Amino acid sequence: MARFELKLPKMGESVAEATITNWLKQVGDKIEIDEAVLEVATDKVDSELPSEVSGILVEQLFAKDDMVQVGQTIAIIETDEISLSATLKQEAVVPEEVAVIEKPIGSSDSEQEKQFAKATVTTPTNFSDSEKFFSPLVKNIAKEEGISLSELENISGSGKEGRVTKEDILNYLKTRGSEIPIVVEAPKSVAQPQPITPITQPITVSLNGGDEIIEMDRMRKLIAGYMVASVQTSAHVQSFIEADVTNIVKWRDKIKTAFEKREGEKLTYTPIFMEAVAKALKDYPMMNISVDGETIIKRKNINLGMAASLPNGNLIVPVIKNADQLNLVGMAKAVNDLGGRAKLGKLKPDDTQGGTYTVTNVGTFGSVFGTPIINQPQVGILALGAIRKVPAVIETPEGDFIGIRQKMFLSHSYDHRVVDGALGGSFVKRVAEYLEAFDVDRNF
Repeated sequence: MARFELKLPKMGESVAEATITNWLKQVGDKIEIDEAVLEVATDKVDSELPSEVSGILVEQLFAKDDMVQVGQTIAIIETDEISLSATLKQEAVVPEEVAVIEKPIGSSDSEQEKQFAKATVTTPTNFSDSEKFFSPLVKNIAKEEGISLSELENISGSGKEGRVTKEDILNYLKTRGSEIPIVVEAPKSVAQPQPITPITQPITVSLNGGDEIIEMDRMRKLIAGYMVASVQTSAHVQSFIEADVTNIVKWRDKIKTAFEKREGEKLTYTPIFMEAVAKALKDYPMMNISVDGETIIKRKNINLGMAASLPNGNLIVPVIKNADQLNLVGMAKAVNDLGGRAKLGKLKPDDTQGGTYTVTNVGTFGSVFGTPIINQPQVGILALGAIRKVPAVIETPEGDFIGIRQKMFLSHSYDHRVVDGALGGSFVKRVAEYLEAFDVDRNF
């Protein structure tokens, strides 16, 4: 019988710990491979943790509500199979054998050193550095076949939550070499700033007899910490602009029924606005950056964060990956999918990772505009205000007159450490220009 250690895997960029929210299996229960053993929650999202092997749960090392660090062993599963993870650990700490070259008679020390210099030592790839989850079997096959970490991460997975299965990696090996893969290393991940406790004396709050004391939930405490940390990290400054979106309102009213009938998706204003933001980020790539100490990381991909509501009323920011490569239909499907799963509490850890710029729709709650706080380590966030009918001056060749137009405010918060007023103002102005130039005759 082998004992398998179930560890907390990496769950995304900058995520170092998670809280156990529920044990789905108890000591003595039989577990199948890929079957969920427990539920964990990070500051980003809740998720189920599956078993990498089949066996019987013999020990729980942490209780519900305990905090666990990435890499810590959470449970012990007893299995009849040989523990591949243990084998990999043993192989990882045992270096490859180096051929011992005896010094030939009459040779000098410098000649012997040259011979040793020619001997190469191959260091095994550390697949635990990946942000993705790989089973011990897949990692073992990759090691034996000399597949690098970058190659393994680029293999399309068909397993649960997109995981790479044995069949996936074997199929990859069949076609490997038929074309020259181009591997682009991702930039170093930027750690989220840790919440900073303000150096102030706590303010005493007086209570009256009818006051109700409500304990903050875990998510609210984390959000509070990140908001304070963001304000203390970035020099926030705002720019505001009003956009005439009359053409967008008319076009959506005209085609929304046909759009839903053909695509099976509702067409809200959000994907139209997201499309304009993605275009503006391509025009102003220095808004699509992150700050790491005294260096600036210019992001290659445009990944738009979209503030969405959770079932408990808190907000979360799922990410639309490569938003600039989506047409309006694709953008609408992505917005509806992420927003729908956020409301049901079904987001995956990867859904909230990798954002490069964030958009929040404060107009949903009736707000005309807002001054949102930057989602670190990004440098900008755009708030969309409510669309309102307002009297406006309309310029025509025959003269100016007053008419009713549909308008909204765009509020742009940006990090004044690296984004000056010219860039921050020009970017939000470009978003407004894209919205105002919307083609009422376009197809969807």
